Formats: sequence, structure tokens, C-alpha cells
Amino acid sequence: MTATDRSIELINTAAQAAADKLAHDIIAYDVSDVLSITDAFLLASAPNDRQVKSIVDEIEERLQKELGAKPVRREGDREARWVLLDYVDIVVHVQHSEERVFYALERLWKDCPELSLPEDAVATRGKAQEHAKLQAAEEDTAGFGDLR
Repeated sequence: MTATDRSIELINTAAQAAADKLAHDIIAYDVSDVLSITDAFLLASAPNDRQVKSIVDEIEERLQKELGAKPVRREGDREARWVLLDYVDIVVHVQHSEERVFYALERLWKDCPELSLPEDAVATRGKAQEHAKLQAAEEDTAGFGDLR
């Protein structure tokens, strides 16, 4: 079995919405062969809680407005460390970068076929690593200001 046209439409719209809100490392998997509960997973991350919320809100708004889709379940809201949106056909995971590294969902689903995504979403690959390096560099240089 493969992801349905509807699932692919939802995934692409959600991926574009996430990319528009500067999500990192957007990737989608066709999980229809291994899970009976959904066709596809979309994974995205952000370096802070506020951005996680912003990405989730944008995905919800776009799927509702453009495709008339509402999540049947939304989990993880209060902490905004890992928010799950369940649309039955697809499940969207938006994680804080630290959770993304810790839980490594890609390792769980690496044997599933990757779905092609809009160019803007593909361009987000490696952004989390880039952001972490910039953050570390800023912290290193910030420490030197105190050494007078």
C-alpha cells in the first residue's frame, strides 16, 4: 500500500506551511506499509518553543483553509516541545530541536519510503545543525566579553 493522493496533498501543504515559518529539517515518510492508523508522517523542528507553536499554528491554519482539514487530535501544546497533529491520513510531528535529536524519529522510520516535498521544505535540511553551530559560536564569543 502507498500513501493516498489526499495524504500527499496534506503532507505537501503542511510541509510548505512549516517551511514558510522557518522550520528545520522537514522530512516526510510513507508509513502506510507498517502502520494501519495513518499513511504518512511529517517531521519538522524549530530551535525554540515559540517557533514550534508558530509552525503548528501555521500548519493547522493552512490545512483548514486550503484543504478543509482539521486535526482529530492535537497533543503536546502546553510545553511546545513536541506537538503532534493527527489528521488521520497524516500525522505531523513538530519538535523542539533538542527533542528531535533525543527521540530521533528518523531512525525509527528510515526503512519507510521518503515522500518528495516542495522545494522550500527540502531546503530546510541541515538547518538545525547550522543553527546549533551559530548558537555555539555566539555563546563562545559572548564569554570573551567578560574577560577584561
